[in-house]
Amino acid sequence: MTRTWARELAGWLSAAAVSIVAASAVASSPRTDLLFRDGDSLIVAMLARSVLSGQPLDWAMSSVLFLPETAMFTGIGAVVPVSANGLFAVSALVNLLALYGAIRLVAGRRREGMAPVAWSVAALAMFAVLAMTDLSASRDALDLASLHLTTTYYSATVIGTVATVGIVRRAIDSDDVRVWALLWLGAVALVSTLSNPLYAVWATIPLAIVVAGGAAAAPARRRPVPILITVLLAGTAAGLLARIPLAAWITNTGIDYVHPDQWRESVVYYAGLVVERGQSLPGSAGTLLVLALVAVAIVRTVRRGEPGARLVAAMSWAAPLVVVVGSVALGTHAARYLQPLAFAPVLVLVAAPRVWGIPARLRRSAAALTVVVLLLVGGLSIPRLAVAADRPDVDLACVTAWVDASDRTGAGQFWTVRLPKLHLADPSRLVQVDHQLNGYAWLVNRTDFDVGEVSFLVEDSQTVPWDLPPTVDPERVIDCGRYTILDFGSQALPLGPQHG
Repeated sequence: MTRTWARELAGWLSAAAVSIVAASAVASSPRTDLLFRDGDSLIVAMLARSVLSGQPLDWAMSSVLFLPETAMFTGIGAVVPVSANGLFAVSALVNLLALYGAIRLVAGRRREGMAPVAWSVAALAMFAVLAMTDLSASRDALDLASLHLTTTYYSATVIGTVATVGIVRRAIDSDDVRVWALLWLGAVALVSTLSNPLYAVWATIPLAIVVAGGAAAAPARRRPVPILITVLLAGTAAGLLARIPLAAWITNTGIDYVHPDQWRESVVYYAGLVVERGQSLPGSAGTLLVLALVAVAIVRTVRRGEPGARLVAAMSWAAPLVVVVGSVALGTHAARYLQPLAFAPVLVLVAAPRVWGIPARLRRSAAALTVVVLLLVGGLSIPRLAVAADRPDVDLACVTAWVDASDRTGAGQFWTVRLPKLHLADPSRLVQVDHQLNGYAWLVNRTDFDVGEVSFLVEDSQTVPWDLPPTVDPERVIDCGRYTILDFGSQALPLGPQHG
């Protein structure tokens, strides 16, 4: 028992070190704005702050509700006394550690001849390497692994998908399917689908196909399959039904993203992203790593072995295949939907986590040395992560200081206003509008629009030219670097009707 706890503790410490190294590298790369400042990446932080403030909640969300992400971020914010950027950095570490926990679940129980802890750390390290090959500043690039470090791009769905594979693998490895496994399987499917219906595409559909296919190939193991698939489907369906009471918050059900007639354009779009990623050496290396893992997964699937191991190997390539084919068939144009291409292939490393044929004493010495080295490198990476999170932003500080001091309410467009809004003492002092001053109810608390009118506008290079009455001119213009504040003083600018 002591050795088991020692191994697990060593695994978690190693995973923490790997997480710090990966987060510091991504935060110091061109992806840093995606972690800390991008307008699309701030919804969870804004929602968490709204929850902590106790203000009325009337949020306009997309098809994704970010429930687990918001709960985690709110919890971190309640106990960790750091800035908003510090919370983003801590959240990145927690996301990676949670992924390690899910991978460890997939690796199965400790048995003679198996080293699930070591291989789980190796799988997380491989995922970290993929994240560190992501060097594009664009949120739309095919740099998928690093998206898991953000609060917005479906980290809970990634973890839920991997955890589902782990629960099903352990159920199949057991002689009897225990009630706890079924309860956890249903609960994970329900919560994941409730928060993000994309779980059905990433986990439910490919896993049901793989489990059913495995049962057909191995009739002797069919007995637990019907109940596992039934619980998975039932949990997913329950999650979809549980979204109905939250319909007032869901301003886009996802149907607007589906355009089957544009599948050709989708092929061209995703092919262009592949070419773009291949134009850098790290991007090419990351792509080759994924292809190599997929090739290994296919080989391990066709090779004879235990049903649980073949299940994990099959999901390592089947999930990416289903997601890519489905994304193209639906005519989508969003790289973030393809994240199984990054996290699913690394699972092949824990499909059959066997001990290498070297003496036990040498293995223990090598493991201890590896843990020490990882902790040392991780410790040395902490200052790098802190520097990236605390990088001064003079222009942002100029805007927030002016708005806080004005004691008035202004407005700005989505890509411009979200970062200053998050960092204000009172976020409602900046209202999200379109270029005609209509309320833009998208990923924002609709109570902001109750103010009815504003007296200044914030703009930057991403702002669409304003369409204002010709008689309205600002009384003064405040220069805040990349931001400009148009102060209309005593002139009130009425807000138009809301739209999503």
